[in-house]
Formats: sequence, structure tokens, C-alpha cells
Amino acid sequence: MKKLIISIAILQGLLITSCTKDISSYNDETKRAANVPAGTLFSNATRNLSDNLVSASVNTNPFRFIVKHWSMATYQDEAQFDFSTRNIPQTWWGAMYRDVLTDYKESAKIITDDATLLEGEKANKLAIVDIMQVYVFANLVTTFGDIPYSQALDPGNVYPVYDDAKTVYSDLLSRLAADISALNTDNKGFSSSEDFLYAGSVSKWKKFANTLRFKLGMILADSDAATAKANVEAADAGAFTSSDDDGLMPYLSATPNTNPLYADIILGGRGDYLAAEDLMDPLIDLNDPRKSLYFGTNNDGEYVGGVVGAGNTYSTTSKPSAQVSAADAPGIFLTYSELEFYRAEAIERGFTVAGTAAEHYTNGIKASILDWGGSAGDATTYLAQPEVAYATATGTWKEKIAFQKWIALYNRPMDGWLELRRLDYPELTLPVGAKSGFPVRYQYPNNEQQLNPANYTSAASKIGGDEVETKLFWDAN
Repeated sequence: MKKLIISIAILQGLLITSCTKDISSYNDETKRAANVPAGTLFSNATRNLSDNLVSASVNTNPFRFIVKHWSMATYQDEAQFDFSTRNIPQTWWGAMYRDVLTDYKESAKIITDDATLLEGEKANKLAIVDIMQVYVFANLVTTFGDIPYSQALDPGNVYPVYDDAKTVYSDLLSRLAADISALNTDNKGFSSSEDFLYAGSVSKWKKFANTLRFKLGMILADSDAATAKANVEAADAGAFTSSDDDGLMPYLSATPNTNPLYADIILGGRGDYLAAEDLMDPLIDLNDPRKSLYFGTNNDGEYVGGVVGAGNTYSTTSKPSAQVSAADAPGIFLTYSELEFYRAEAIERGFTVAGTAAEHYTNGIKASILDWGGSAGDATTYLAQPEVAYATATGTWKEKIAFQKWIALYNRPMDGWLELRRLDYPELTLPVGAKSGFPVRYQYPNNEQQLNPANYTSAASKIGGDEVETKLFWDAN
């Protein structure tokens, strides 16, 4: 009996202790952070953005076929401008708003609320996040037209209005100018592990922002020359000065941090991505040193392009090169090469930019060849050809610049599409079995039509109809 009484007393003591002890710590996440750091959100958004820009998935990124750099062996839907079967616009829209912009917004909120940050560091981080938000919103505007902007990214508003595309674009330029002014190289930005593009270099971010401002200015060149001129001239001196300044996403050689093309082509075993004859033929005709850097040979050791929109035989057609599908091939946001083509064009349009059009055109080609692994000698030999040299190449300044830029933007499919729409050269024939004329925008996602019908209908009517052939405000020619 004595032992029983002692046991009951001990048990009662344990029960009293367990009832009064704080056990809330058992709810703490031990393997997943409850509060995500701002830098992690920033890097995650940047990685997601890069993955979508680089990917060759036909569910996400069909632009290599649109610009006729690649053809397909079997599945021709996207090559023939069928973007609705797999609802590609919805995938792109969702990725940009949900996976990229939302993370950037939350990163900025955490930075703003962080009382431990020095004001200079906080200002730099907020400016860098905003630069990338501008990059993404500019992509959405040039892809769709009017978009949710002032009411976007608010989970409490499921029916956001669509803002006027031109008004949005104007605001993006203002934001970018403010970001450039806010960046101070005397203060820190993100850490090297958080900042994939520039490993914490605020000075590099300032160059990136100026280069983006130059680019966004040039997009307006045909629709608003005065605004284009003002932004280009303000950005020129602070923009990229060499390929060392390029904005690149550094992928790694080990899964899961590899370039998406490695996953698509090598790990996924995709055997239907092939060279297009539209690009391959001029690479051959001009003895372009990038031919073997862009593509491999067919099974007979020859360089042969396929017909876009038609069935092509894998064994007899060239494939993307090993360099293109390398696990650690970088993702590309902005480059010195494309900027030099913009500079050449700006001078031809009468904007005040240092140098000559011929110099910048030459620099753009040379930088592209070197970036891909060609030599300075290769570039010199290529540029010495009358068909390539700026003074003697066939066509107007616009045709010359547009043609060489189209070649240089290989594996930059969305930017290649932007430049084809903006400059209208080179003039590409429609693919076999095309479902429409050349697409100059994406149609709005089905979800928007079904879940936000009033605002969708208003936006579609305002831009002139929700069709792929409806030109956007900046596409004036």
C-alpha cells in the first residue's frame, strides 16, 4: 500500500508539471523556416525568373520557334503558333505574378520592416528589388499589353483592374530612374550568396539598371521618340562597358541547380529540338564562327537546319550544341552585346550617344562571338566580309542591325521575339501550317477570362481585341 501511495504521488506531480509547462515550442518548424529572409525571397524570385526565360519547355517558352532559331522533329503545335492547347500564356502569366513578382514584393516588405538594417543598406536592397520588379513588369507589358499593375499582387483583391500599358510603362521608367539615383556604392547590398547576378556588387547593379533603362527607352523609339531619347541619353554613360558587366544567372553542374536546358534536353532526353534552316543557312553562308557554337552536326557530320512547322528527321538535322545544353550554362538577363546594338540604333535615330553606329554594331557582333567562345581573330575575319561590315552590308541601318542582332540573340528567345516585333527585320516567312499571322503579343490567360471577366473584357476591348496579331502601343511600325 505504501508503494502504491508513493507511485500515485509521483504520477500526480508529473501531471501537474506537464500541465503547467509551455509546450508551444513543439509547433516550431525544425526543417522549414517560419520566417523567410528577404535575401532568400529575392534569390528565389531571380532563379524562377531565369528558369522561365531559359527553359525550352513547350508549356512555358516557345519563343525559339517563333523567332525561327529552332525547329521541331515531331510536335508542331507551338512552332505553328498554337499557344492555347497547352495554355502557355496562362503558364507565363502565373509564373511571373505568382512565382516571381510576389516573392520580390515580400522581399521588399521584409527589408522595409527590418529595423536592424542601416538606412544605406536598406535603400540599396530596396532599389535592387525594384529594378528586378521593373524588369518583370516590362516583360508582362510587352507580352500582353494592358495588365494588372496598381492593384496587382494583393491577395485580398481577386478582381484587379488592368492598367493602361503606356501608363504602366511610363511609371516603370520613373521607378527605374529613382532606383538608379538611390543606389549608393558606399553602402552594402545583398550578400554574395543572395545576389546571384552580381555577388553583392552595388556598382554592377547600377550599370545593370542603366542598361535596362536604355533598353526600355529604345522600345519606345517608334511610338514616343522624345521619351526614348531622354531615357537613352540619361542612361548611356552609366550602362555596361564590357561583357564583364553582363547580368548572368550562374547555374551549377549538379542537379537541382542546373540550367533548365540541361534538364530539358539531356536529363529529359528530348530528341525533338532541332536547328531551324532560317538561322542555319545564313550561319553557313556567312561562315559565321558561331555556327559550331550554336549547333552540333547531324548524324552525317553536316550542319543542316529543319523547316519550322513541318516534321523533321532527327538524324539528318543539326541539334543544339553541347554548350547550349550544358548544366552550368548561365541564364542571361542583359548583355553588353545587345546594348551595343541598341547604341548603334540610337545613334542612327539621332540620339546623343557616344561613338558611331558602325563602332557599336561592330562591338555588338564581336562581343557576341567572344561570349560564345569564339576568338578575336574569328570576329575580325567575320566582320571583314562585305556582307557583314556595317559600311557594305545590304539594307538600311535598321535591316543591318536587326539581322545581326537576331543572330546574336540566339538562345535569348524572348528578347529575340521582342526585337523582331520592334524592328520588323529580318522578314521571316510564316511556319508551315501557321495558325495565325506572326504573333505580336500573347492572348490573355483563360483564368483571367473566367475569373476576372469584367476587367478582362474591358482590357481586351481597349487594346483592340485579345488576339495574337493585335499590335501593342509601342509596336508602332
